[in-house]
Amino acid sequence: MPPMSSSGDLSDFHCGIERRLWQLLGAHPADDGARFSVWAPRADSVGVAGDWNDWLTQQLEPDLRGVWRGWIPGAEPGNRYRFEVVGASGSGLKADPMARRADQLPSTVSIVEHSGFEWTESPREWAERRHAMSDGRLSVYEVHLGSWRRHADGRPYSAAELASVLPAWVAGLGFTHVELMPVTAHPFGGSWGYQVTGYFAPDPRLGKPDDLRMLIEAFHSAGIGVILDWVPAHFPADDFALADFDGAALYEHPDPRRGIHADWDTLVFDYARPEVRSFLLSSAFLWLEEFRADGLRVDAVASMLYRDYSRIDRDWLPHPEGGQRDLDAVSLLRELNIAVGEEFPGALMIAEESTTWPGVTTAVNQGGLGFTHKWNLGWMNDTLSYVSAPLANRRQEHERLVKPSTYSDAERWILPLGHDEVVHLKGSLLAKGPGDEAQRLSSLRALLAWQWCHPGDQLLFMGAEMAQPSEWDHDAELPWPLVEDHPGAGMVALVSELNRMQKYLVSLWSVDAGGFTWLESGDRAGNVFAFSRNVGGSGVSDGFEAGETAIGGEDPVIVAANFSTRSRYGYRVGVPSDDLWHLAISTEESRFGGSAARVTADGVTSLAADRETPWLGQPYSLLLTLPPLSVVVWSRARIPVS
Repeated sequence: MPPMSSSGDLSDFHCGIERRLWQLLGAHPADDGARFSVWAPRADSVGVAGDWNDWLTQQLEPDLRGVWRGWIPGAEPGNRYRFEVVGASGSGLKADPMARRADQLPSTVSIVEHSGFEWTESPREWAERRHAMSDGRLSVYEVHLGSWRRHADGRPYSAAELASVLPAWVAGLGFTHVELMPVTAHPFGGSWGYQVTGYFAPDPRLGKPDDLRMLIEAFHSAGIGVILDWVPAHFPADDFALADFDGAALYEHPDPRRGIHADWDTLVFDYARPEVRSFLLSSAFLWLEEFRADGLRVDAVASMLYRDYSRIDRDWLPHPEGGQRDLDAVSLLRELNIAVGEEFPGALMIAEESTTWPGVTTAVNQGGLGFTHKWNLGWMNDTLSYVSAPLANRRQEHERLVKPSTYSDAERWILPLGHDEVVHLKGSLLAKGPGDEAQRLSSLRALLAWQWCHPGDQLLFMGAEMAQPSEWDHDAELPWPLVEDHPGAGMVALVSELNRMQKYLVSLWSVDAGGFTWLESGDRAGNVFAFSRNVGGSGVSDGFEAGETAIGGEDPVIVAANFSTRSRYGYRVGVPSDDLWHLAISTEESRFGGSAARVTADGVTSLAADRETPWLGQPYSLLLTLPPLSVVVWSRARIPVS
């Protein structure tokens, strides 16, 4: 029998600072067998059983700190196994918390895993590309892999099958990154992956773990960064997984006032327990290291930060010093972001945080949480409330589009139009717009252009780019026939052009704080808004192909939006420069499905600034034609024809 590793190998685990726990616990092939180890400190006995011996339980031996170990002959990669954990409250059959591969449902056992995948990029090349991308434009396409594309019989594409089609689609649309809804193992498909039972194992619905690596490699080869959703806020109470693992609360907090999310019927991690902290830190590291994710989007951060989150009408446990903040979770998130920054420079760490918690994207050494980005859910709620309002009532909602600019420099924002906004009877983005079909299509085009031009990086959930008429169904694929004809083809063309325009016009993305000026924010009766975006810095852009440049340089960009159903002719907007201004995009162009006749007056696509008429604090002005329900963008530099 090969020697077992000593308990000293796990000192960092018990101190709460281990970052690669999957290398120490779980199942590891070794010498015509496999080493098995699992943490179960209150168990009276722990055994492992698998299909190599007809599921005969073989006992493991404990160390002094509750880790059970053993070498089992005959176990090899591909074999299925589970732990039998016996304690004072009885016995339970458990999947391996550290399993790197989960079995296909309805089976809930684990699989001995050994990856033979060879990455094309060296670790150094991957790190250099990831770091370079972190300084460039960020435009994110959110995907639920199980419903992006399906076979004729309804089966979802595997990760390996998606590798030949999905990266090309994302690259063709011009996005820089893809965000994958949780790819971790989860038993209930209707949770979309947000109720995780396998924190170190990919969802078996996607195929083998190396199939997911193949997909991520394909994204990288297409120049697309990969962000994975990661869920440290809660986990389901399924009896085969983490819940009451050794007969009582182990991973979850033992006090139900802190250990249960009643709204979601899930359990909350004990963020103060050192071994749990090591478990979560290591889970994040596995996806960044073993699967080469370029970033993580951390789900439900607000539920971690507040002890009274969604407990206003229930018992909750204040901090010993008083207050609602969960300082254990705060310290864990800070430690996580510091650790990721140290070992994966340039990795994106994105918080889905829905409150006004200060300094989410401020560095830890300056008192913040240390994330690189935060979802701007306030922008999302205000913007969708405005565009969903009846056309005749939009003046009453006017401040909703003005308000986000008052805090645009508070954090480094991502503007999300994500999956949560197109489910649970909320309708699709297209369906949110009032009016007839043509007006709804115009409203959606204007919404997307507003999102791309507003301060903050953007995220768009799949389906919006093809004007999906119905809300998202996780059991069906996207309506692909739409992309072959109007209106889907026009919306695809618009999203592609918005990304292309943004790539060239650096002012639209390189500076958010200090790079925004209102030119018109008070026209409530006309439902018109206008602002300028300006680099105010170097104007340097990364991410271009050989020979390409950021043609906009430091030039300002003028964005005007008309959210009424009336055309505005000769609408005066102040501008900061007396140069010639060129039309960069109008959402009503015929190539996007709009009415070409309404784009500009007499087809004018360049305008000379009026030097004699300053306007609303600007030294010069332009007289613009604003089609109804549209956004138009003017720039001093002319964008090359696509």
